[in-house]
Amino acid sequence: MPRRTPHFALDTVRTPRRFHGFLKTASVCVLITGLLSPFSPAVAAEARPAATAANDYCGGRCSDILPPGENGNATLAQILLNQAFGTQPGHAEDQLGPYADLAKGYPALTDDKVNAFFHDASFGVPADQVASAEKPAGRGDVTIVRDKKTGVPHITGTTRYGTEFGAGYAAAEDRLWLMDVFRHVGRGQLTSFAGGAPANQGLEQQFYRNAPYTEADLQAQIDSAVADNGARGQQALADVNAYLAGVNAYIDASDSGRYFPGEYVLTGHKDAITNAGTIEHFKVTDLVALASVVGSLFGSGGGGEVNNALSLLAAQAKYGVEEGTRVWESFRERNDPEAVLTVHDGQSFPYATKPDSPRGEALPDAGSVTQEPLVHDRSGGAATSAARSASTTAAKTTLSSARRGMSNALVVSGEHTASGHPVAVFGPQTGYFAPQLLLLQEIQGPGISARGASFAGLSMYVELGRGQDYAWSATTSGQDIIDTYALELCQDDHHYLYHGACTAMDQVERKNAWKPTVADGTAAGSYTMRVWRTEYGPVQYRATVGGKKVAYTTLRSSYLHEADSIIGFQMLNDPGFVKGPQDFQQAAQHINYTFNWFYADSRHTAYYNSGDNPVRASGVDAEFPVWAQPAYEWRNWDPATNTAEYTPPSAHPNSVDQDYYISWNNKQAEDYTAAPWGEGSVHRGNLLEDRVKRSAASGGVTRAALTKAMADAALADLRAEDVLPKLLRVIDSAPVTDPATATAVSRLRAWVSAGARRTETSAGSKTYADADAIRILDAWWPLLVKAEFEPGLGSDLYTAFTNNLPTDEAPSAGHGPTGAHAGSSFQYGWWSYVDKDIRAVLGEPVRGPLAQKYCGGGSLTGCRDVLLGTLRQAADMTAAQVYPGDDQCSAGDQWCADSIAQRPLGGIKHYRISWQNRPTYQQVVEFTSHR
Repeated sequence: MPRRTPHFALDTVRTPRRFHGFLKTASVCVLITGLLSPFSPAVAAEARPAATAANDYCGGRCSDILPPGENGNATLAQILLNQAFGTQPGHAEDQLGPYADLAKGYPALTDDKVNAFFHDASFGVPADQVASAEKPAGRGDVTIVRDKKTGVPHITGTTRYGTEFGAGYAAAEDRLWLMDVFRHVGRGQLTSFAGGAPANQGLEQQFYRNAPYTEADLQAQIDSAVADNGARGQQALADVNAYLAGVNAYIDASDSGRYFPGEYVLTGHKDAITNAGTIEHFKVTDLVALASVVGSLFGSGGGGEVNNALSLLAAQAKYGVEEGTRVWESFRERNDPEAVLTVHDGQSFPYATKPDSPRGEALPDAGSVTQEPLVHDRSGGAATSAARSASTTAAKTTLSSARRGMSNALVVSGEHTASGHPVAVFGPQTGYFAPQLLLLQEIQGPGISARGASFAGLSMYVELGRGQDYAWSATTSGQDIIDTYALELCQDDHHYLYHGACTAMDQVERKNAWKPTVADGTAAGSYTMRVWRTEYGPVQYRATVGGKKVAYTTLRSSYLHEADSIIGFQMLNDPGFVKGPQDFQQAAQHINYTFNWFYADSRHTAYYNSGDNPVRASGVDAEFPVWAQPAYEWRNWDPATNTAEYTPPSAHPNSVDQDYYISWNNKQAEDYTAAPWGEGSVHRGNLLEDRVKRSAASGGVTRAALTKAMADAALADLRAEDVLPKLLRVIDSAPVTDPATATAVSRLRAWVSAGARRTETSAGSKTYADADAIRILDAWWPLLVKAEFEPGLGSDLYTAFTNNLPTDEAPSAGHGPTGAHAGSSFQYGWWSYVDKDIRAVLGEPVRGPLAQKYCGGGSLTGCRDVLLGTLRQAADMTAAQVYPGDDQCSAGDQWCADSIAQRPLGGIKHYRISWQNRPTYQQVVEFTSHR
């Protein structure tokens, strides 16, 4: 058969601007001529798949989308063509257009038009839609069929080994370079592999601080996961080994055939002329390293206890201990009665609640806290201001409780749908990358039957997707599974008291060095990452407590257990295991990362919150550091294995057949405290709650209707929809006499009346409707928050609270090492504080109010003056001041500032799309029957 063109995607991994200058047209043409001849040794298979799979109970009503495209591999020739002329490898960005088009197309959406913006996710490939069929490595027990429309691999095996071999082979075909990048990220070795760009430095530092594993640690984790899970553990190991065999078979084939990803040449690992160099085979520990990255990014709620302590101390210094604590608790909103809930049927699931009499707290002495340095011995490209800034950002991202959740779910029970069957629109927001972190696949084999998305390199099972007659998805939950302990030091700064004995800390290091390459021209440099590990986890801060020197460490329940969740995913893929909502919940119970899991089949819906929630000692407040002493440790904690007693499944928020479920990283249920701040009266979850609740109450919900609810929320400005009307009520309490301010008020009011959306005037115009109002609010919000709260709180406490919770997260905001243009917005901000305070000033009822009134000192007239003064200041700001420009956009380009960029993780680049706040991978499902 004709060789299937391998497909791919670089940039820090960043492609420096000078790369374009490197590509002179003549040399490109000469080089490409010599690079287009290799062929794949994969054996052609006779293409005779069924038009409709017999085991598919969705009736053509399952759809999905994952931009930019399935093809994430590119040869050197394809990369050079892309950089020089903008050409795209096949299937590299064919899902980007339909994904982007929903932003303007959703108002007219009907069920028969859903697949204009999504793709058919039925099992199998109709015979006339088969693009290719291959027997990887000539095996007779597995076939990989790719469809013409998207190039998604449909893997069918007659043996379990062959099935998993095919999954590994297909994954490497689609994401080999990305998989290689992230196994190095997980080991803290990205710069030495892909180059020393500041973003690379920040990325590896972010993960190494959280998971400083040795090779022995990685191996022990897979050994433990296998040993603790009986036959399923043994099957998981066999699946992993078969999967790795498939990955490595593709490495060998692409190396000998010279169609491996071109990034290996551009980063100096392979020679384009002689083919010298090596692409290292994957091994089991690589997958554990990969899993640690995914878990740390999306499934590790908690942390932030030291920042909590600092803001509490600032509040007590401002107001005194009693009133300061009351003020702090009102801003913390542990269990705000006005918070939007996923489980809204009145069930209560107490977790990490405030103890009546806290014990063991180890609050630092004022001014004594210093962050533990991670990076040492900087040289060359590691010593620049950009490199140091990346390190600062990475540390802040790692140590904060405000972890990016970035996923949503809308699920409506059959009682409220037009068909009588449940409808779900759900998926994870995993950011926007080229290639995407996830890949699509269908796997059919003994004990496996699923289609959907998996993280590249971990795709031995579908992780988010559909089975034969059910679908599932997840959002990040954020409940607290990370605690901070204060270790009293003894002897020197690297010994601590452990159960009364002076014990040495364990030092682990990672030395990285790099030199310029074609892909990354960062100056040669090096540094050492050094972490001090203890029985209570790695050291993150130093301080004194009551004059005693301490080290603050963070202990995460999933630390040393990055591989445990494999059993849950194996169960979700097994049609013999999942036959209804209770089986789904049991499978989710085997996932130790902090996620909200959602389920729909033709009759039922369900929800379960996963994670190993440690049972804390009586009196321990999870919000603050506690002493590292037996009395305050997790119940039955074993430091050798980092295992403990965990809350039982029944104590986790869970539900079956609630009228509807929504989740956008909001509060799960009553009394279930999450680690991040900001789960109050206004949360982006309200954007879904308001729309889905209204639709469910009206009845007759369809796939199109629920998709429209999601898409409409995806364009909404949370501040404008839920807070701005109240701000305008304050302003409207008296006439506005200043003409410029009156014009600004008029524009804001018109925007609210039009729906408060950030949407283009027409598809592709790259100009917002209500552009002036959007600019005014973007400028006004940070000014009004500061003017509203800082005078009352004082600058020290105000600053401390902003370290707990940033004031704003507009679409143009940055998101840690990945930068701006990330899509996800309005997860963290002070909108709830402003909402509660303004309502209090207006004399309206507020459940769970702030401890004091802040705007204008609590006076309506004074508050109005604050709002008008800051609004006039904001209205006078130019677009260039509000949107200063970056490496993607010129100053003043409002649309571009918000736009979503597929951040290159390889050599292929894609176009920007208009902002939407929605999942990256998304399913629209409605099963019509059941087994």
